[in-house]
Amino acid sequence: MLVIVLAAGGAILSGVCIVFLRPISFAVGATDLTIDDCVLYGRVLLAALPFFMLQNSFQSFLATAEKPHFGLRVTVFAGLTNMVLDFLLVYVFPFGLLGAALATAFSQIVGALIPLVYFLRPNDSLLRLTRPRFDFRALGKACYNGSSEMVSNLSTSLVGVLYNVQLMAIAKENGVNAYGVLMYVSFIFMAFFFGYSIAVTPVVGYHYGAKNHAELKSLLKKSLTVTLITSLAMTASSILLANPIAHLFVGYDAELCDMTVNALRIYALSFLVCGFNIFGSAFFTGLNNGTASALISFLRTLVIQVAAVLLLPKLLGINGIWLAITVAEALTLIVTETLFLLGRKKYHYA
Repeated sequence: MLVIVLAAGGAILSGVCIVFLRPISFAVGATDLTIDDCVLYGRVLLAALPFFMLQNSFQSFLATAEKPHFGLRVTVFAGLTNMVLDFLLVYVFPFGLLGAALATAFSQIVGALIPLVYFLRPNDSLLRLTRPRFDFRALGKACYNGSSEMVSNLSTSLVGVLYNVQLMAIAKENGVNAYGVLMYVSFIFMAFFFGYSIAVTPVVGYHYGAKNHAELKSLLKKSLTVTLITSLAMTASSILLANPIAHLFVGYDAELCDMTVNALRIYALSFLVCGFNIFGSAFFTGLNNGTASALISFLRTLVIQVAAVLLLPKLLGINGIWLAITVAEALTLIVTETLFLLGRKKYHYA
C-alpha cells in the first residue's frame, strides 16, 4: 500500500510541478538569464521524482527487512551510476546541463528499481511486495509519524532559497557559488548522520514495541557515543580540508576560493551539533512520537535558521550567513535535550 501511494503521489506531484515549473523558478529567484537552464534541469529531475521517492523509502524498508547491507550496496551503485553518467554525458558526449540532469535522474531510477525488483520476487527477507490492502488509518499514522522528515526536507528547500536571496544582496554571484560548495560538502559530511538515523529508526521502533527497555537504553547510549565521535571527526576534517576542497570546486577564482575556504571553516562548526538533532528526531520517530520528532526538525531547519539567516548578517555581515546553521543547531539541541529528559519515564530509555 505504501509503495503504491508513494509512487502515485510522486507522479501527480511531478506532473503538477513540471507544468508550473517556469513560474515556480521565477518565484524562488531565477532570472531571465538562468530561467531556461532552471526549467530544463528541473523538468528532467521532476520526471524522475517518483523513482527518487521510492529510492529513499526502500532504504527504510530494507533496514526493516534486516537487509541494511543490501541497501548500502544499492546506494553505492546508484551513486556510481551518477558519477559514470556524469562523465559520459557531460565530458565525453557534450550534453552539458542536460547530461548532468539525465545522469542524476537515471541514478535515481536505478536506486529505485533494484529494491523494487527484489521485493517483488521471492526473497529471504522479512518483507515482500504483495497485492495491497488499503488501510487509510495506518496510512494517516505513517504520514503523521513521518511529518518531521517532510518538514525537514521542505524547510531545507525554503531556507536554501532564503540563503540565496541574502547572499545575492551581500556578495552577489560569488556568495551563491560559495554556498553551492557548502551544500555539496555538507551533503557528504552529513550523509553519515542521515544514513545512521534512517537505519536506526526501525530498530528503535522494534525494541520500543517489544518493550525491550534495556536494549533501547543501550541503543541510545551507543548512538550518542557514535554521534559524538563522528561529530568531532567531521568538524576537524572539514576545517583541515577546507582549503583543498575549495580549490577542487572553485580554484579557478582566487577571490571566490578564499571566500569558500572561510565559509567552510565557519560552517564546519555545525557538524559538532547537527548529528545529535538529526538522531534525536529519528529516535522519536522510532518511538512513534511524531510531534517531538517534527518539533526538532521544524526548529533546526526552518524557524531558528530563518531567524538566524535574517538577523546575523546585520551583525556579522556575510560571516553571519555561514554561522546561521550552527546557531540554529545549537539552540535546537537545547530543545532536543529537553525532550529526551521529559521522555525518560514514558519510554524507559534511561
